[in-house]
Amino acid sequence: MNVMDAINNRRSVRSYSPNSIPAEVMERMRRALRLAPSACNLQPWHFVMVNDPEIRAQLATAAKNQMWIADAPVIVVGCGLVEQAYKKMGGSHNSIDIDIAIAFDHLSLAAAQEGLGTCWIGAFDEASVKHVLDVPAKVKVVAMMPLGYPSTPDLLAPCDEGRRKDDAEIFSTNKYAGPRE
Repeated sequence: MNVMDAINNRRSVRSYSPNSIPAEVMERMRRALRLAPSACNLQPWHFVMVNDPEIRAQLATAAKNQMWIADAPVIVVGCGLVEQAYKKMGGSHNSIDIDIAIAFDHLSLAAAQEGLGTCWIGAFDEASVKHVLDVPAKVKVVAMMPLGYPSTPDLLAPCDEGRRKDDAEIFSTNKYAGPRE
């Protein structure tokens, strides 16, 4: 599968098979995270790979009781090392959210190539996740991503182009021509 196929086949999967992920596949998932670019190549991150069923259940509870998350055999928690991140993105803000987002995007595409499903999880109580995983106060939990084989293969069907905005709505050339509000 090439990268465009992975982009076309990636879906937000919310139903997982109980099948475990082979060690060699997990190694490729870690590599996808590790090789992701970050501002100034600072790599200001730490990823917690949660495979313990009890801890996964606690994370699902912390994620606004989205208990289906715990069905994935692994939940990847992206932790941002705020003090180590580039501090002047756009001249004013920290790069940590973008750095973790890029790494998770790499993970989601690598997962699609392997026939694995993922789903971005941003709805969670950070304090609860920190408590469950013993994350230090200065570290920011940016996002979580369940990782596993979909419960049915059709959950990774190619993208329905009809559900995407038309090019004219999202692209312009040379000058901004998008919505003004």
